Amino acid sequence: MSARPNIRIAAAQFEAKNADKDYNLAVMESLVKKAVDQRADVISFPEVCIPSYSFMRHCSRAELLSFAEPVPTGQSVQKLIKMSKQYQIAILAGLLEIDAEKLYNTYVCVNENGFVAKFRKIHAFLNPNISCGNEFITFDLKGWKCSILICYDNNIPENVREVTLMGADIVFMPHVTCCLPWPTPGAGPVDKKLWDNREEDPISLRMEFMGPKAREWLLKWVPSRAYDNGIYAVFTNPIGVDDDQIRNGNSMIIDPFGDIITECNTLGNDITVGLCVPEKIEKSLGRKFIAARRPELYKEVVRTQQVPSVIDPGWDTEE
Repeated sequence: MSARPNIRIAAAQFEAKNADKDYNLAVMESLVKKAVDQRADVISFPEVCIPSYSFMRHCSRAELLSFAEPVPTGQSVQKLIKMSKQYQIAILAGLLEIDAEKLYNTYVCVNENGFVAKFRKIHAFLNPNISCGNEFITFDLKGWKCSILICYDNNIPENVREVTLMGADIVFMPHVTCCLPWPTPGAGPVDKKLWDNREEDPISLRMEFMGPKAREWLLKWVPSRAYDNGIYAVFTNPIGVDDDQIRNGNSMIIDPFGDIITECNTLGNDITVGLCVPEKIEKSLGRKFIAARRPELYKEVVRTQQVPSVIDPGWDTEE
């Protein structure tokens, strides 16, 4: 396993504009250049970053169709492939896909040789016109076995375990999350005035972004997905205004020991680059835990059941 090369991954965050794919792709290209300057081999962007995301919860099917694209033949994916070839870096990014009249929240990977892989969000609750995907994927990237799980998909521990059992060592976890009116203690939206006043008063905004509305909540569970499975987790998230809400960014890379190896805490468009080494996976406790499993005892894990008092999965439709 350790014969694989080390890999440098950039986790990106930026403030997207609703339905403005040209603008968003231009910002993404500027961050690609920055990642290349920092010797990154791969750059990962947030969920549905090409058209932007949260505004789609208000959209009709006709409106969604106006900026949906086929994959990989659509203009945006072809632009990513061109960008990847020009800068010699693998790129992962999200968009709204149209396929046989169905719409999907899709995340793609391309490199200098062309299209590599796509994944459709399994738990897609934002808009009833967007269908859920029904399969997990793995793919090879720079000598590593990788997978993708989009936002809410990562809240379900079985999803991360499944792709790990399929061989994934790196799981890309693009999000649009945090600063939402959730039922968890301390959760809630961030006042837009704090974002607008971030240059004059960055401290007040950072306190919101670093507290239970945002980063503290992430640290309750994202590191555990990496630790329990012995994987690298590449978490990405927008920063700034997201439709009528504010996002905190905090894009980060977590190693197989559950430690944050790099994190983006700037209050604007930026990247953070981390080095992933195969030796950490080999030594991780998560891989020892997996080897010790007794699947014959786990029939309840896969049995369809109704859990009393469970929160309807649609509670995060504004994620």
